[in-house]
Amino acid sequence: MHTVQEMLEIEVPVRTAYNQWTQFKSFPRFMSTVKSVEHVRPTLTRWVIGCGPLRREFTAEIVEQQPDSRVVWQSLGRRSCHRGEVTFRPTAPDRTAVTVRIEVERRAVSDFVMGVSGFTRRVVRSELTRFKEFIEGLGEEGGAWRGTIRNGHVQPVGPEPPRSRVPRWPVG
Repeated sequence: MHTVQEMLEIEVPVRTAYNQWTQFKSFPRFMSTVKSVEHVRPTLTRWVIGCGPLRREFTAEIVEQQPDSRVVWQSLGRRSCHRGEVTFRPTAPDRTAVTVRIEVERRAVSDFVMGVSGFTRRVVRSELTRFKEFIEGLGEEGGAWRGTIRNGHVQPVGPEPPRSRVPRWPVG
């Protein structure tokens, strides 16, 4: 396994950063390697990613999700084997440390070369920086999903907080 971990401090409250992160369908708007994301079920997403002429499709299952804290996923299938986690930690009332950790299984020589060369690390850092620029530019989230997922099972969504204007099922 090749592990990459990157952290950035973002100048928005933890709730705002987390809420925007749960809008997976919006990722192609600011992440250059994410071409499309389809939300199949609350715990299942289908991704198309690419860099230059290379494209890869995979399905990912969200196995853990705790509002304002973390999202953990794993890819399904044999072609794309990775596991990831993004955590959100408030550093001040209007600042959040966002940490992305991805573990990629090296299945091919090209995957090994990309891992050794730091390609994966550069991509994760670049995409996290794009997320920072996107959400800081907006100043507020474009939606949210406040449900909890434990061991791949969705927990009931509780009552919406008074300031919330979000749908009960993930939009993106």
